[in-house]
Amino acid sequence: MTQISTAPSLPAYLAKPLAAWRGFVSRLRSVMPKGLYARSLLIVILPMVILQTVVTYVFLERHWQLVTRQLSTALVQDIAAVIDVHNSYPQDKNDDTLTRIAQERMNIDIEFMPKGALPPPLPKPFFSIIDGALSNEIRRQIGRPFWLDTVGRSNLIEIRILLDNSILRVVAYRSAAYASNSYIFLLWMLGTSFVLIVVAIAFLRSQIKPIVRLMNAAEAFGMGREADFHPRGAREIRRAGYAFIEMKRRIERNIEQRTAMLTGVSHDLRTILTRFRLSLALIGETPETHDMQKDIEEMQRMLEAYLAFARGDSGEAAARTDMREFLAGLRGEAERHGADVGVSYQGDPIVMVRPAAFKRCLANLVGNALSHAQKISIDAQRDLRFLTINVDDNGPGIPLERREDVFRPFFRLDASRNQDQGGTGLGLAIARDIARSHGGDITLGDSPLGGLRATVRVPV
Repeated sequence: MTQISTAPSLPAYLAKPLAAWRGFVSRLRSVMPKGLYARSLLIVILPMVILQTVVTYVFLERHWQLVTRQLSTALVQDIAAVIDVHNSYPQDKNDDTLTRIAQERMNIDIEFMPKGALPPPLPKPFFSIIDGALSNEIRRQIGRPFWLDTVGRSNLIEIRILLDNSILRVVAYRSAAYASNSYIFLLWMLGTSFVLIVVAIAFLRSQIKPIVRLMNAAEAFGMGREADFHPRGAREIRRAGYAFIEMKRRIERNIEQRTAMLTGVSHDLRTILTRFRLSLALIGETPETHDMQKDIEEMQRMLEAYLAFARGDSGEAAARTDMREFLAGLRGEAERHGADVGVSYQGDPIVMVRPAAFKRCLANLVGNALSHAQKISIDAQRDLRFLTINVDDNGPGIPLERREDVFRPFFRLDASRNQDQGGTGLGLAIARDIARSHGGDITLGDSPLGGLRATVRVPV
Protein backbone atom coordinates (compact mmCIF):
# COMPACT_ATOMS: atom_id res chain seq x y z
CA MET A 1 0.00 0.00 0.00
CA THR A 2 1.43 3.33 -1.04
CA GLN A 3 1.24 6.18 1.42
CA ILE A 4 1.22 9.73 0.14
CA SER A 5 2.57 12.24 2.61
CA THR A 6 1.59 15.85 2.29
CA ALA A 7 3.16 18.83 4.03
CA PRO A 8 0.98 20.34 6.73
CA SER A 9 -0.84 23.42 5.51
CA LEU A 10 -0.65 26.69 7.40
CA PRO A 11 -3.63 27.88 9.41
CA ALA A 12 -5.86 30.38 7.66
CA TYR A 13 -4.95 33.16 10.09
CA LEU A 14 -1.25 32.75 9.18
CA ALA A 15 -1.56 32.24 5.42
CA LYS A 16 -2.50 35.83 4.53
CA PRO A 17 0.15 37.54 6.73
CA LEU A 18 2.79 35.16 5.39
CA ALA A 19 1.76 35.87 1.79
CA ALA A 20 1.82 39.62 2.48
CA TRP A 21 5.27 39.31 4.05
CA ARG A 22 6.59 37.36 1.07
CA GLY A 23 5.17 39.96 -1.29
CA PHE A 24 6.83 42.75 0.69
CA VAL A 25 10.18 40.92 0.67
CA SER A 26 9.86 40.33 -3.08
CA ARG A 27 9.16 44.00 -3.78
CA LEU A 28 11.99 45.03 -1.45
CA ARG A 29 14.42 42.80 -3.32
CA SER A 30 13.34 44.27 -6.64
CA VAL A 31 14.19 47.82 -5.53
CA MET A 32 17.36 46.98 -3.61
CA PRO A 33 20.64 47.81 -5.36
CA LYS A 34 22.30 44.93 -7.17
CA GLY A 35 25.91 46.14 -7.25
CA LEU A 36 28.45 45.46 -4.51
CA TYR A 37 29.43 49.14 -4.25
CA ALA A 38 25.84 50.31 -3.78
CA ARG A 39 25.11 47.54 -1.27
CA SER A 40 28.25 48.36 0.71
CA LEU A 41 27.24 52.02 0.86
CA LEU A 42 23.80 50.98 2.03
CA ILE A 43 25.33 48.81 4.76
CA VAL A 44 27.40 51.78 5.98
CA ILE A 45 24.89 54.60 5.56
CA LEU A 46 21.64 52.92 6.64
CA PRO A 47 22.75 52.15 10.24
CA MET A 48 24.13 55.68 10.52
CA VAL A 49 20.83 57.18 9.38
CA ILE A 50 18.83 54.96 11.76
CA LEU A 51 21.13 55.82 14.66
CA GLN A 52 20.89 59.54 14.00
CA THR A 53 17.12 59.32 13.66
CA VAL A 54 16.86 57.60 17.04
CA VAL A 55 19.28 60.08 18.65
CA THR A 56 17.41 63.04 17.18
CA TYR A 57 14.07 61.69 18.33
CA VAL A 58 15.36 61.08 21.85
CA PHE A 59 16.99 64.52 21.93
CA LEU A 60 13.85 66.29 20.74
CA GLU A 61 11.53 64.28 22.95
CA ARG A 62 13.58 64.32 26.11
CA HIS A 63 16.35 66.90 26.24
CA TRP A 64 14.95 69.60 23.98
CA GLN A 65 11.42 69.45 25.36
CA LEU A 66 12.68 69.18 28.93
CA VAL A 67 14.87 72.27 28.65
CA THR A 68 12.15 74.22 26.85
CA ARG A 69 9.59 73.20 29.46
CA GLN A 70 11.87 74.32 32.30
CA LEU A 71 12.54 77.67 30.66
CA SER A 72 8.84 78.17 29.98
CA THR A 73 8.07 77.29 33.59
CA ALA A 74 10.53 79.93 34.84
CA LEU A 75 9.11 82.61 32.50
CA VAL A 76 5.51 81.91 33.51
CA GLN A 77 6.57 81.97 37.18
CA ASP A 78 7.91 85.49 36.67
CA ILE A 79 4.66 86.53 34.97
CA ALA A 80 2.63 84.96 37.77
CA ALA A 81 4.74 86.83 40.31
CA VAL A 82 4.07 90.11 38.50
CA ILE A 83 0.32 89.39 38.55
CA ASP A 84 0.41 88.54 42.26
CA VAL A 85 2.30 91.73 43.11
CA HIS A 86 -0.10 93.76 40.96
CA ASN A 87 -3.14 92.30 42.69
CA SER A 88 -1.79 92.22 46.26
CA TYR A 89 0.18 95.42 46.78
CA PRO A 90 -0.68 99.05 46.08
CA GLN A 91 1.09 100.43 43.05
CA ASP A 92 1.75 103.80 41.62
CA LYS A 93 -0.75 105.15 39.19
CA ASN A 94 0.71 103.71 35.95
CA ASP A 95 2.51 100.68 37.48
CA ASP A 96 5.84 102.28 36.56
CA THR A 97 7.71 100.70 39.49
CA LEU A 98 6.45 97.20 38.70
CA THR A 99 7.26 97.71 35.01
CA ARG A 100 10.80 98.82 35.89
CA ILE A 101 11.39 95.89 38.23
CA ALA A 102 10.13 93.41 35.59
CA GLN A 103 12.41 94.90 32.98
CA GLU A 104 15.53 95.14 35.14
CA ARG A 105 15.21 91.98 37.24
CA MET A 106 13.19 89.63 35.03
CA ASN A 107 14.27 90.89 31.59
CA ILE A 108 10.67 91.15 30.37
CA ASP A 109 8.59 94.14 29.21
CA ILE A 110 5.13 94.43 30.74
CA GLU A 111 2.21 96.76 30.11
CA PHE A 112 -1.22 96.94 31.78
CA MET A 113 -3.74 97.68 29.06
CA PRO A 114 -7.39 98.65 29.51
CA LYS A 115 -9.70 95.71 29.95
CA GLY A 116 -11.31 94.42 26.78
CA ALA A 117 -11.54 91.39 24.56
CA LEU A 118 -8.44 89.38 23.73
CA PRO A 119 -7.37 89.13 20.08
CA PRO A 120 -8.60 86.06 18.19
CA PRO A 121 -6.34 83.00 18.54
CA LEU A 122 -3.54 82.73 16.01
CA PRO A 123 -3.00 79.52 14.02
CA LYS A 124 -0.60 77.25 15.83
CA PRO A 125 2.72 76.59 14.10
CA PHE A 126 3.27 73.13 12.64
CA PHE A 127 6.43 72.44 14.64
CA SER A 128 6.90 74.53 17.76
CA ILE A 129 7.60 73.13 21.19
CA ILE A 130 7.48 76.54 22.86
CA ASP A 131 3.84 77.18 21.93
CA GLY A 132 2.63 74.04 23.69
CA ALA A 133 4.97 74.41 26.66
CA LEU A 134 3.97 78.04 27.39
CA SER A 135 0.27 77.33 26.96
CA ASN A 136 0.39 74.43 29.42
CA GLU A 137 2.33 76.41 32.00
CA ILE A 138 -0.01 79.44 31.79
CA ARG A 139 -3.03 77.20 32.30
CA ARG A 140 -1.33 75.43 35.22
CA GLN A 141 0.17 78.41 37.07
CA ILE A 142 -2.09 81.35 36.22
CA GLY A 143 -5.36 79.80 35.12
CA ARG A 144 -6.72 82.88 33.33
CA PRO A 145 -7.70 83.50 29.70
CA PHE A 146 -4.68 84.33 27.60
CA TRP A 147 -3.51 85.05 24.08
CA LEU A 148 -0.13 83.88 22.76
CA ASP A 149 1.96 84.90 19.77
CA THR A 150 5.16 82.90 19.19
CA VAL A 151 5.31 83.40 15.42
CA GLY A 152 4.92 87.10 14.63
CA ARG A 153 8.37 88.34 15.64
CA SER A 154 11.09 85.73 15.42
CA ASN A 155 13.12 86.87 18.45
CA LEU A 156 10.25 87.88 20.74
CA ILE A 157 7.21 86.29 22.38
CA GLU A 158 4.05 88.25 23.17
CA ILE A 159 1.63 87.08 25.88
CA ARG A 160 -1.65 88.77 26.86
CA ILE A 161 -3.47 87.66 30.01
CA LEU A 162 -6.97 88.84 30.92
CA LEU A 163 -7.03 90.16 34.55
CA ASP A 164 -9.91 91.41 36.62
CA ASN A 165 -9.55 95.08 35.68
CA SER A 166 -7.00 95.08 32.85
CA ILE A 167 -5.04 93.06 30.34
CA LEU A 168 -1.41 92.28 31.11
CA ARG A 169 0.75 92.42 27.99
CA VAL A 170 4.15 90.69 28.30
CA VAL A 171 6.94 90.77 25.70
CA ALA A 172 9.93 88.51 26.34
CA TYR A 173 12.84 87.20 24.37
CA ARG A 174 12.28 83.83 22.76
CA SER A 175 15.48 82.52 24.37
CA ALA A 176 13.89 83.03 27.81
CA ALA A 177 11.47 80.16 27.09
CA TYR A 178 13.15 78.17 24.35
CA ALA A 179 16.38 76.18 24.02
CA SER A 180 17.49 77.88 20.84
CA ASN A 181 20.97 76.36 20.81
CA SER A 182 19.46 72.96 20.03
CA TYR A 183 19.73 73.75 16.33
CA ILE A 184 23.49 73.90 16.75
CA PHE A 185 23.41 70.28 17.93
CA LEU A 186 21.44 69.25 14.85
CA LEU A 187 23.78 71.14 12.52
CA TRP A 188 26.83 69.55 14.11
CA MET A 189 25.26 66.12 13.85
CA LEU A 190 24.33 66.54 10.19
CA GLY A 191 27.71 68.06 9.36
CA THR A 192 29.70 65.27 10.98
CA SER A 193 27.42 62.70 9.33
CA PHE A 194 28.09 64.25 5.94
CA VAL A 195 31.83 64.12 6.52
CA LEU A 196 31.62 60.48 7.67
CA ILE A 197 29.56 59.52 4.62
CA VAL A 198 32.06 61.19 2.28
CA VAL A 199 34.92 59.34 3.98
CA ALA A 200 32.99 56.06 3.79
CA ILE A 201 32.28 56.56 0.07
CA ALA A 202 35.93 57.29 -0.66
CA PHE A 203 37.09 54.29 1.40
CA LEU A 204 34.56 51.92 -0.15
CA ARG A 205 35.44 53.11 -3.64
CA SER A 206 39.09 52.29 -3.04
CA GLN A 207 38.13 48.85 -1.69
CA ILE A 208 35.66 48.02 -4.47
CA LYS A 209 37.96 49.12 -7.29
CA PRO A 210 40.31 46.07 -7.00
CA ILE A 211 37.28 43.76 -7.14
CA VAL A 212 36.05 45.52 -10.28
CA ARG A 213 39.51 45.22 -11.84
CA LEU A 214 39.58 41.50 -11.01
CA MET A 215 36.14 41.08 -12.57
CA ASN A 216 37.20 42.95 -15.74
CA ALA A 217 40.38 40.85 -15.99
CA ALA A 218 38.37 37.63 -15.65
CA GLU A 219 35.88 38.79 -18.31
CA ALA A 220 38.68 39.82 -20.65
CA PHE A 221 40.42 36.46 -20.20
CA GLY A 222 37.14 34.67 -20.85
CA MET A 223 36.78 36.57 -24.14
CA GLY A 224 40.33 35.74 -25.20
CA ARG A 225 41.76 39.19 -24.49
CA GLU A 226 44.90 40.02 -22.55
CA ALA A 227 44.35 42.23 -19.50
CA ASP A 228 47.02 44.12 -17.53
CA PHE A 229 46.08 43.05 -14.03
CA HIS A 230 47.98 43.45 -10.76
CA PRO A 231 46.36 42.47 -7.44
CA ARG A 232 45.51 45.42 -5.19
CA GLY A 233 43.36 46.13 -2.17
CA ALA A 234 42.72 44.17 1.01
CA ARG A 235 44.49 40.91 1.82
CA GLU A 236 41.56 38.71 0.79
CA ILE A 237 41.12 40.57 -2.50
CA ARG A 238 44.85 40.27 -3.26
CA ARG A 239 44.72 36.54 -2.53
CA ALA A 240 41.80 36.19 -4.93
CA GLY A 241 43.78 38.15 -7.54
CA TYR A 242 46.86 35.94 -7.14
CA ALA A 243 44.64 32.84 -7.35
CA PHE A 244 43.17 34.17 -10.61
CA ILE A 245 46.63 34.83 -12.04
CA GLU A 246 47.77 31.32 -11.10
CA MET A 247 44.64 29.80 -12.62
CA LYS A 248 45.19 31.85 -15.78
CA ARG A 249 48.77 30.61 -16.02
CA ARG A 250 47.70 26.97 -15.60
CA ILE A 251 45.06 27.32 -18.31
CA GLU A 252 47.51 28.99 -20.68
CA ARG A 253 50.11 26.31 -19.93
CA ASN A 254 47.58 23.56 -20.69
CA ILE A 255 46.61 25.28 -23.92
CA GLU A 256 50.25 25.62 -24.94
CA GLN A 257 50.87 21.95 -24.21
CA ARG A 258 47.80 20.90 -26.17
CA THR A 259 48.75 23.16 -29.07
CA ALA A 260 52.31 21.76 -29.10
CA MET A 261 50.97 18.20 -29.08
CA LEU A 262 48.52 18.93 -31.89
CA THR A 263 51.25 20.62 -33.89
CA GLY A 264 53.42 17.51 -33.55
CA VAL A 265 50.53 15.23 -34.53
CA SER A 266 49.69 17.47 -37.47
CA HIS A 267 53.31 17.45 -38.63
CA ASP A 268 53.54 13.63 -38.44
CA LEU A 269 50.27 13.07 -40.27
CA ARG A 270 51.10 15.60 -42.96
CA THR A 271 54.44 13.87 -43.43
CA ILE A 272 52.67 10.56 -44.08
CA LEU A 273 50.23 12.20 -46.51
CA THR A 274 53.13 13.83 -48.32
CA ARG A 275 54.80 10.43 -48.73
CA PHE A 276 51.55 9.07 -50.15
CA ARG A 277 51.46 11.91 -52.70
CA LEU A 278 55.08 11.28 -53.70
CA SER A 279 54.41 7.56 -54.09
CA LEU A 280 51.39 8.26 -56.29
CA ALA A 281 53.39 10.75 -58.34
CA LEU A 282 56.07 8.08 -58.98
CA ILE A 283 53.49 5.47 -59.98
CA GLY A 284 52.03 7.71 -62.63
CA GLU A 285 48.58 8.90 -63.64
CA THR A 286 46.06 6.05 -63.73
CA PRO A 287 42.35 5.83 -62.83
CA GLU A 288 43.30 4.05 -59.63
CA THR A 289 45.84 6.67 -58.59
CA HIS A 290 43.38 9.43 -59.42
CA ASP A 291 40.88 7.98 -56.93
CA MET A 292 43.61 7.55 -54.36
CA GLN A 293 44.66 11.18 -54.91
CA LYS A 294 41.09 12.29 -54.17
CA ASP A 295 41.09 10.17 -51.01
CA ILE A 296 44.35 11.78 -49.86
CA GLU A 297 42.93 15.26 -50.47
CA GLU A 298 39.82 14.30 -48.52
CA MET A 299 42.01 13.01 -45.67
CA GLN A 300 43.99 16.28 -45.77
CA ARG A 301 40.81 18.33 -45.55
CA MET A 302 39.42 16.21 -42.71
CA LEU A 303 42.75 16.40 -40.86
CA GLU A 304 42.75 20.20 -41.07
CA ALA A 305 39.16 20.33 -39.81
CA TYR A 306 39.87 17.98 -36.86
CA LEU A 307 42.97 19.92 -35.84
CA ALA A 308 41.17 23.26 -36.13
CA PHE A 309 38.38 22.00 -33.89
CA ALA A 310 40.78 20.53 -31.31
CA ARG A 311 43.03 23.60 -31.35
CA GLY A 312 40.15 26.09 -31.25
CA ASP A 313 42.39 28.88 -32.63
CA SER A 314 43.04 29.89 -29.00
CA GLY A 315 46.60 31.05 -29.47
CA GLU A 316 45.64 34.23 -31.35
CA ALA A 317 45.57 37.59 -29.58
CA ALA A 318 42.58 39.92 -29.82
CA ALA A 319 42.99 43.01 -31.97
CA ARG A 320 40.94 46.02 -33.08
CA THR A 321 39.12 44.97 -36.22
CA ASP A 322 37.07 46.98 -38.71
CA MET A 323 33.90 44.92 -39.11
CA ARG A 324 32.76 46.74 -42.26
CA GLU A 325 35.89 45.68 -44.14
CA PHE A 326 35.76 42.29 -42.43
CA LEU A 327 32.24 41.55 -43.72
CA ALA A 328 33.04 43.03 -47.13
CA GLY A 329 35.88 40.50 -47.46
CA LEU A 330 33.48 37.65 -46.60
CA ARG A 331 31.04 38.90 -49.21
CA GLY A 332 33.76 38.97 -51.85
CA GLU A 333 34.77 35.38 -51.11
CA ALA A 334 31.14 34.22 -51.21
CA GLU A 335 30.45 36.03 -54.49
CA ARG A 336 33.42 34.31 -56.09
CA HIS A 337 31.53 31.06 -55.48
CA GLY A 338 28.53 32.45 -57.38
CA ALA A 339 26.31 33.39 -54.44
CA ASP A 340 24.11 36.47 -54.13
CA VAL A 341 25.24 38.07 -50.85
CA GLY A 342 23.94 41.25 -49.21
CA VAL A 343 25.80 42.93 -46.33
CA SER A 344 24.66 45.70 -43.97
CA TYR A 345 26.29 47.10 -40.82
CA GLN A 346 25.14 49.55 -38.15
CA GLY A 347 27.13 51.09 -35.31
CA ASP A 348 30.80 51.61 -34.55
CA PRO A 349 32.78 49.33 -36.90
CA ILE A 350 35.81 48.88 -34.61
CA VAL A 351 35.49 45.72 -32.48
CA MET A 352 38.01 43.79 -30.36
CA VAL A 353 38.09 40.18 -31.67
CA ARG A 354 40.65 37.58 -32.69
CA PRO A 355 40.56 38.29 -36.45
CA ALA A 356 41.59 34.91 -37.88
CA ALA A 357 39.41 32.92 -35.47
CA PHE A 358 36.40 35.21 -35.94
CA LYS A 359 36.81 35.04 -39.71
CA ARG A 360 36.83 31.25 -39.51
CA CYS A 361 33.65 31.38 -37.39
CA LEU A 362 31.75 33.54 -39.88
CA ALA A 363 33.27 31.77 -42.88
CA ASN A 364 31.95 28.44 -41.57
CA LEU A 365 28.47 29.92 -41.24
CA VAL A 366 28.58 31.52 -44.69
CA GLY A 367 30.05 28.34 -46.18
CA ASN A 368 27.28 26.30 -44.59
CA ALA A 369 24.73 28.67 -46.16
CA LEU A 370 26.52 28.52 -49.55
CA SER A 371 26.20 24.74 -49.58
CA HIS A 372 22.42 24.83 -49.34
CA ALA A 373 21.18 28.21 -50.61
CA GLN A 374 21.53 30.64 -53.48
CA LYS A 375 20.83 33.89 -51.63
CA ILE A 376 22.58 35.01 -48.44
CA SER A 377 22.15 38.12 -46.29
CA ILE A 378 24.61 39.26 -43.59
CA ASP A 379 23.23 41.90 -41.21
CA ALA A 380 25.41 43.18 -38.37
CA GLN A 381 24.71 45.66 -35.60
CA ARG A 382 26.90 46.88 -32.77
CA ASP A 383 25.57 48.58 -29.63
CA LEU A 384 27.30 49.56 -26.41
CA ARG A 385 27.60 45.95 -25.19
CA PHE A 386 27.28 43.44 -28.02
CA LEU A 387 28.10 42.79 -31.66
CA THR A 388 25.24 40.85 -33.29
CA ILE A 389 25.64 39.30 -36.75
CA ASN A 390 22.76 37.53 -38.53
CA VAL A 391 23.56 35.20 -41.45
CA ASP A 392 20.33 34.45 -43.35
CA ASP A 393 19.80 32.14 -46.31
CA ASN A 394 16.91 30.89 -48.45
CA GLY A 395 17.83 27.21 -48.17
CA PRO A 396 15.79 24.32 -46.78
CA GLY A 397 16.59 25.22 -43.15
CA ILE A 398 16.93 22.90 -40.17
CA PRO A 399 14.02 21.44 -38.18
CA LEU A 400 13.51 23.09 -34.81
CA GLU A 401 14.16 19.91 -32.82
CA ARG A 402 17.54 19.33 -34.54
CA ARG A 403 19.02 22.83 -34.27
CA GLU A 404 21.04 22.06 -31.16
CA ASP A 405 22.19 18.70 -32.50
CA VAL A 406 24.04 20.28 -35.42
CA PHE A 407 26.47 21.94 -32.99
CA ARG A 408 27.67 18.56 -31.72
CA PRO A 409 31.07 17.55 -33.11
CA PHE A 410 30.98 15.12 -36.05
CA PHE A 411 27.19 15.37 -36.33
CA ARG A 412 25.90 15.52 -39.93
CA LEU A 413 22.34 16.37 -40.79
CA ASP A 414 22.41 14.65 -44.19
CA ALA A 415 18.77 13.65 -43.97
CA SER A 416 17.62 17.28 -44.08
CA ARG A 417 20.39 18.65 -46.28
CA ASN A 418 21.84 17.83 -49.65
CA GLN A 419 22.91 14.21 -49.78
CA ASP A 420 25.73 14.91 -52.21
CA GLN A 421 27.56 17.27 -49.96
CA GLY A 422 30.40 15.79 -47.93
CA GLY A 423 31.76 17.14 -44.67
CA THR A 424 33.20 16.32 -41.29
CA GLY A 425 30.33 17.66 -39.22
CA LEU A 426 32.62 20.15 -37.47
CA GLY A 427 31.80 23.47 -39.15
CA LEU A 428 29.09 24.65 -36.78
CA ALA A 429 30.86 23.11 -33.77
CA ILE A 430 34.03 25.08 -34.59
CA ALA A 431 31.98 28.26 -35.16
CA ARG A 432 30.21 27.99 -31.80
CA ASP A 433 33.47 27.13 -30.02
CA ILE A 434 35.08 30.29 -31.43
CA ALA A 435 32.04 32.43 -30.54
CA ARG A 436 32.06 31.11 -26.97
CA SER A 437 35.80 31.69 -26.67
CA HIS A 438 34.95 35.36 -27.36
CA GLY A 439 32.41 35.29 -24.52
CA GLY A 440 29.42 35.01 -26.86
CA ASP A 441 27.36 32.30 -28.53
CA ILE A 442 25.64 31.20 -31.75
CA THR A 443 21.92 30.45 -32.04
CA LEU A 444 19.82 29.20 -34.94
CA GLY A 445 16.39 30.45 -35.94
CA ASP A 446 14.02 31.03 -38.83
CA SER A 447 15.21 33.41 -41.52
CA PRO A 448 13.08 36.11 -43.15
CA LEU A 449 14.41 34.74 -46.47
CA GLY A 450 12.67 31.44 -45.78
CA GLY A 451 15.67 29.37 -44.73
CA LEU A 452 17.96 29.36 -41.70
CA ARG A 453 19.19 32.28 -39.63
CA ALA A 454 22.47 31.88 -37.71
CA THR A 455 22.98 34.63 -35.10
CA VAL A 456 26.43 35.35 -33.68
CA ARG A 457 26.39 37.52 -30.56
CA VAL A 458 29.65 38.46 -28.84
CA PRO A 459 30.40 41.17 -26.23
CA VAL A 460 32.43 44.15 -27.33
